[in-house]
Amino acid sequence: MSKISAEIIQKIEQLNRDYICALDALDMPTWLACFNKRGQYTFIAEENYRRNLPIAFMLDDCYERLQDRVTQVVDIQSDSTEHYQTRHFTQLTSVTAPEDGGYRAEFNFSVYYTRRDTNQTQLLCVGRYFDLIDISNACASYIDRKVVTDTNVLPRYIAYPV
Repeated sequence: MSKISAEIIQKIEQLNRDYICALDALDMPTWLACFNKRGQYTFIAEENYRRNLPIAFMLDDCYERLQDRVTQVVDIQSDSTEHYQTRHFTQLTSVTAPEDGGYRAEFNFSVYYTRRDTNQTQLLCVGRYFDLIDISNACASYIDRKVVTDTNVLPRYIAYPV
């Protein structure tokens, strides 16, 4: 495996920043733009991930389901969900270039949330992002983002992607 260039790492870091900034701003169209047309998104507990069990908090296994996720958050949940503000903190831990193309990246993450009705902040979840990223035409996009949370019990209903 060859050494990953600083330019590639910068593009991967920028894609992650675009992703978490979109979620923290609840800008779902920008969140969707982080994925390419082959994009997939999975939010799963570590125990299920480790045991290869398909039960996930969110499973968007094609781009059309990612589009449905945006519609769900923007149009359907807009007046029927207890809204909260998120703050994502991430740390890139590795980048590799597998033989089959693309780049694999891993990030540690923690997500805090503040309830809008109480203005109290709590930890929502901690875990790792496992990404398969395409970098073409000077643009990075997710082919697959797996969000693996360290726990299988979360402190609240998850309304938005993590």
